Amino acid sequence: MDLINVVEWSRAQFALTACYHWLFVPLTLGLGIIVSVMETVYYRTRKQEWLNLTKFWMKLFGINFAIGVATGIILEFEFGTNFSNYSWFVGDIFGAPLAIEGIFAFFCESTFFAVMFFGWKKFSAGQHLAATWLTAFGASLSAWWILVANSWMQYPVGMEFSADQMRNVMVSFQDVALSPVAVNKFFHAITSGWCLAGAFVVGISGWFLIKKRDVDFAVKSIKVGGTVGLVGILLCMYSGDGSAVEVTKVQPMKFAAMEGLYEGREGTPLVGFGVLNPDKQWNDNEDALLFDISIPKGLSVLGRHDTDAFIPGIKDIIEGKDIVGGRLVNTVPYAERIKRGKAAQKALAAYNEAKKSGDAAGMAKAEKELKPNYKYFGYGYFNDVKEAIPNVALVFYPFHIMVTVGGWLLIFLVAAVLISFKKREWLSIKWKNISLFPTLALLTIPLTYICSQCGWIVAELGRQPWAIQDIMPVQAAVSSLSVGQVVTTFIIFGILFTVLLCAEISIMVRQIKKGPEA
Repeated sequence: MDLINVVEWSRAQFALTACYHWLFVPLTLGLGIIVSVMETVYYRTRKQEWLNLTKFWMKLFGINFAIGVATGIILEFEFGTNFSNYSWFVGDIFGAPLAIEGIFAFFCESTFFAVMFFGWKKFSAGQHLAATWLTAFGASLSAWWILVANSWMQYPVGMEFSADQMRNVMVSFQDVALSPVAVNKFFHAITSGWCLAGAFVVGISGWFLIKKRDVDFAVKSIKVGGTVGLVGILLCMYSGDGSAVEVTKVQPMKFAAMEGLYEGREGTPLVGFGVLNPDKQWNDNEDALLFDISIPKGLSVLGRHDTDAFIPGIKDIIEGKDIVGGRLVNTVPYAERIKRGKAAQKALAAYNEAKKSGDAAGMAKAEKELKPNYKYFGYGYFNDVKEAIPNVALVFYPFHIMVTVGGWLLIFLVAAVLISFKKREWLSIKWKNISLFPTLALLTIPLTYICSQCGWIVAELGRQPWAIQDIMPVQAAVSSLSVGQVVTTFIIFGILFTVLLCAEISIMVRQIKKGPEA
């Protein structure tokens, strides 16, 4: 019971830190681009109004950047404090991209950040513009290496297990850094940041319009923010399609959970809206959904770009069934994976004992038994196949919230661009004394944050119960801590992050109320 509590509390603490951190990261990524575009326009026109725009949004960028750094540092340290077994088991691989991020990307980002904020009178306009773009580039480069590390947890490649060291070692840095999962995840995360920042800028500009303050400033901000946001949502949808294809290949259980799919079929429909059956078990005959509105063959198109493709459900995956190209393909059933995983763990224990006694023949025999079963090593920690199923509801509902809000963001940002460039008078349209577009713009800010958080919830909870897909479940990754220690730090971090968030909101609101410099 204590172990279960330590696992759950450690997961909760990491989730708390990650969710707070992700409140700041996408805005940093997107605002960096928006500010760079604004300063580029100023550099080319030398108009004071564009300098005012640049400095105003740059202040908000700086406030958000500082808080994001604080939460990000804590997040990385938690791998060592709360998940020391994980850090030992794969530290040689997982630590490499994080080290590069710290040494190069964050160094680049921080250096040019200082120039961007304090170098207005010390550097030429061209040099300052370069520093602003390099700050935005550094933020994206930092995100690249962090997402490489995260993607490796989803799709562990470029490594092999060393029985002699009792840990995994890297054999191909290129495979780790350039895996298709990492590439898709990076572009999806970066462009979602552009989208969020675009909606943020449009929303704050809407507040100025409601207050009838700095109207020209607000319209110009909507033009830039709306354009960057629209490009972001379009590219985010494209990269999301690529991510769906990769998830179908390497994490079919996650893909099935995203749609609440228990039994696959050819030409699988995509659930547009649905309510899960809370009593559904993977091996019963109950309906998975109590109610749904679905797009015919949509999931087959999303997952395999084929209207008639078979998408395996949770039951199919557990039983080792898939259909590719119209032919039945037998994968390894989960019961067999558990059996092989236990065999791998037993062989590793035998290898360790033989090594201690200097039995070379015993070591060779144990290693021979270990290698063919190692890819199922993590399954050996389970005693029942249902332990390998994620919480379907916590994946299904956030996924559909993300998709629904993403559809609204596409419509909203198209409208923002069209109205700001072509139909400026529509900004003044009122309904029952309420400024329609500016009010919708303000309300879209929290919706965008919800959408962004849901994306990470799907990515991380969909991988559960794995810390490293198929190799190490979370229960094997945690440190040897007491429940009290983890609960105490959870409460401390919860208070600290809430204070930081309130401080950021307070400082931002104060700066927004001040408005752009004259």
